[in-house]
Amino acid sequence: MSAFSAIGDEREVAQDEFTPSIEPQPTWCPGCGDYGVLKALKGAMAELGKNPEEILLATGIGCSGKLNSYFDSYGFHTIHGRSLPVARAAKLANDGLEVIAAGGDGDGYGIGGNHFIHTARENHDMTYIVFNNEVFGLTKGQTSPTSPKGHKSKTQPNGNAKTPIRPLSMSLTAGASYVARTAAVNPNQAKEIIKEAIQHDGFSHVDFLTQCPTWNKDAKQYVPYIDIQDSEEYDFDVHDRRAAQDAMHETEDALYEGKVLTGRYFVDDERPSYQQEKRQRGELPEQPLAERYFEDGEWERSYDFIDRHA
Repeated sequence: MSAFSAIGDEREVAQDEFTPSIEPQPTWCPGCGDYGVLKALKGAMAELGKNPEEILLATGIGCSGKLNSYFDSYGFHTIHGRSLPVARAAKLANDGLEVIAAGGDGDGYGIGGNHFIHTARENHDMTYIVFNNEVFGLTKGQTSPTSPKGHKSKTQPNGNAKTPIRPLSMSLTAGASYVARTAAVNPNQAKEIIKEAIQHDGFSHVDFLTQCPTWNKDAKQYVPYIDIQDSEEYDFDVHDRRAAQDAMHETEDALYEGKVLTGRYFVDDERPSYQQEKRQRGELPEQPLAERYFEDGEWERSYDFIDRHA
């Protein structure tokens, strides 16, 4: 079975199919929130009936970068902050692939921040999961873009002097059409949010709170948490951009005050994805380029299938 014949093959998929035989047991630290991401992703893909052969998982550098070693699908372990451009290229070459990009808060909001903004702006049809533990974990606890002000680390021994970024607000402002936050301590919500993100046509951003018990004692376990969809106190229309912006602002303030809010914040089902826009303009072929090369082996240039400029 090729990656192309597997796409669209509807069947029941067991969660265990996403556990690789070479490295089945993750080696993250005990209590790490990354286990929660892996479990939620496996559960979501199984319930959606996705085959491992029709999924591409692109990861960055960091503890989160090991995700595609522990998740059996096509994978690409990119360099620091570059999971999104690789994911975008793969989706353009083969629109039938379910493309997931993943990285940490340093990888995604720091080093790869520019890619994040423009991938959201262009609304590429993919899901981006950011493991947000408010610290650089793999390199032993340096301050990250989401570390709270005053947080002490090897790079800020007297306390972080910088105000942390607002990832949800930044995502909305940049143009993401699905924005949510979940946490490793809320596995059922995490699975459902990842399912929704994958099903959404457009750029889905999931800020996933993942506790780091080794290098970030301040964040603890991100509990207790409040699901905003289950609370009357936070009742708002997720399709209303202004209401979503207000809810995000409150959520981002609350996290550093010890109050963890999670849930869906913004959903735009009407905006076409980048791939849809390109196809409507005749700038993206109906048949995936990757499939063309796979079938006949004859490489084509863009000017062979796109009309030249007048």
